[in-house]
Amino acid sequence: MALAAGAVTFTMSFTLSCQAAERIAIKLGPLKQSVAIADLEHFAATGEVKASLQPYGSLLNSEVRDALRSRLQLDASIGDKLVEDLLHSSAGERFLNTLQVAIPDATPAQLQVALMQAAQQPSGISLLGLLKAIPNPTVTVDAASTLALASQINLPYLQSQALGSILERDLTVKNQPLRSTFDPTQTGSHWVWKQTMVLRDYDRERTIPVDLYWARRTNGPLVVISHGFGADRRFLGYLAYHLASHGLTVVALEHPASNVAWLTGRPLYANRTQPKNNILPASEFIDRPKDVSFVLDRLSRLNQFSSGLQGKFNTEQVTVIGHSLGGYTALALAGAKLSLGHLRQFCNDPKPVVFSPSDLLQCNAADLVDPQESLQDRRVVQTVLLNPVIGRLFDAQSLAQVKTPMLMLAGTDDAITPAVSQQFLPFTEMRSPKLLLTAIGGTHLSVGDPVNLNHGLTQSLFIKERSEQETEPVRHLLKGVSLAYIKQLTPEASRYKPFLTSAYAQAFSTETLKLRLNSQLPPNFSKRLKLAALPMEQLIANTLAKGKPQSQQGFCYSSSDCLLSSLPLVMFILPGGLPVAVNQIFRWRRLAKSRAEQSPTSEK
Repeated sequence: MALAAGAVTFTMSFTLSCQAAERIAIKLGPLKQSVAIADLEHFAATGEVKASLQPYGSLLNSEVRDALRSRLQLDASIGDKLVEDLLHSSAGERFLNTLQVAIPDATPAQLQVALMQAAQQPSGISLLGLLKAIPNPTVTVDAASTLALASQINLPYLQSQALGSILERDLTVKNQPLRSTFDPTQTGSHWVWKQTMVLRDYDRERTIPVDLYWARRTNGPLVVISHGFGADRRFLGYLAYHLASHGLTVVALEHPASNVAWLTGRPLYANRTQPKNNILPASEFIDRPKDVSFVLDRLSRLNQFSSGLQGKFNTEQVTVIGHSLGGYTALALAGAKLSLGHLRQFCNDPKPVVFSPSDLLQCNAADLVDPQESLQDRRVVQTVLLNPVIGRLFDAQSLAQVKTPMLMLAGTDDAITPAVSQQFLPFTEMRSPKLLLTAIGGTHLSVGDPVNLNHGLTQSLFIKERSEQETEPVRHLLKGVSLAYIKQLTPEASRYKPFLTSAYAQAFSTETLKLRLNSQLPPNFSKRLKLAALPMEQLIANTLAKGKPQSQQGFCYSSSDCLLSSLPLVMFILPGGLPVAVNQIFRWRRLAKSRAEQSPTSEK
């Protein structure tokens, strides 16, 4: 490692005196043509395609222009640290190998130097800035490989385009008038009390904050909300309040090793005796379901002995609502057993194709030791899975064993947990009773409380989120459908049953967001899903296979993807901008590295 660092330092000092690249030789199949980087910069700035770029005119659309103009804005003081941490991480070699597929004439040392120089630019890292920093007069770029690699960023979106028309056609029903004397999306008649408690599990050394929502007269099952990775207990605050206004008691808890505080360094470790460098410890896949069971145990005691909360917690009949990683938490509590062999087969593929941040997160669980204890809690009698992270963690056999009724929501434009692998295909392998709420055009954070989200994501080039106004219908529908679904466990079941129909959900659709609710999917639907997703996956896999042999366990498919791989969801949930998130993550990583080096139990 020291030798490599010395080589980089020597190469950098030599490169600083060399002329930067001025031209790009674009290779497309047997064709190869050189263009001036200055002409590409002109196109990025003005949109004008100069004569030298005319052969590529059909490729130079608005999305390519946005990609050329986009920059990863960094605090200048951490630019060097960014590249240093990247190149010394397990992703560093994968990143360099990936860049070499797209820039075949550059050596690893040249790419390292280019990254160092690009990271020092006050205006941030850009694609053209990286290419200009390569110390060759002309830089060769393999267009086919670059397009395939870049398409990975928008793969879920491209898949949704292929599936959107199929889903809309196959899941649509004829409009049927719904006659009802009330509207389940409207706030209920109950006054809602809210209280925050902090529970301490001394056996596992975990501190679990919870928000309690309840009404004077409560009925029905207890509702527990589990947030996703990088979020907090307020992510579904609007839904918790809505359900409580209809007489349900709701408990929204926070998982200490996968919440916002964990990612921003407060506290650094959920268990101070087991320091981890992973952004998501493998143990969290066990601890999350146990957090819920622990909270239920404590609430059961309060239900019996608390003077103010006695009788408020029906812990013997629980509905768990989980978003993203919280969806995994809910399904594990419902009885789905982790399929570690299935997961490792995916994560250890010698020629892997990692499509989404959720794949990277799930692969952290591969470090768990077999056999695993059951995480099922029989008090959980119903689950609501919102954009769940489950596609790699469970196989068909483990999913088929779950007998607990389930309502699942999937968004076709979800770039974090792609609907094909994470929701649609797992849904086809689950037992009935089950319901699928499909948001055609919905994204990963469409169901989140707008006051708890980073609105800058609506302008993000890499992770496309829709605006608050566009996604309001899916949140509105979720309030009505989730209430009706939970009420099926009460004497009011028949009164709420009409709101669990395809016609009801479809009525909330807009031009940009088509909403569907189905208990069964059309025949051969899973085959059609696989066929719709396969061509793009094969394109990427085949393109990468043309590069040099790979022995590592994963891939990053673009500079932006790799640079952001350590913080895939921090900036997605936290209000504020990327520079803040980057600074927080690097403070976390520096502290984690320091503590790991000082600890005698550190992994070597």
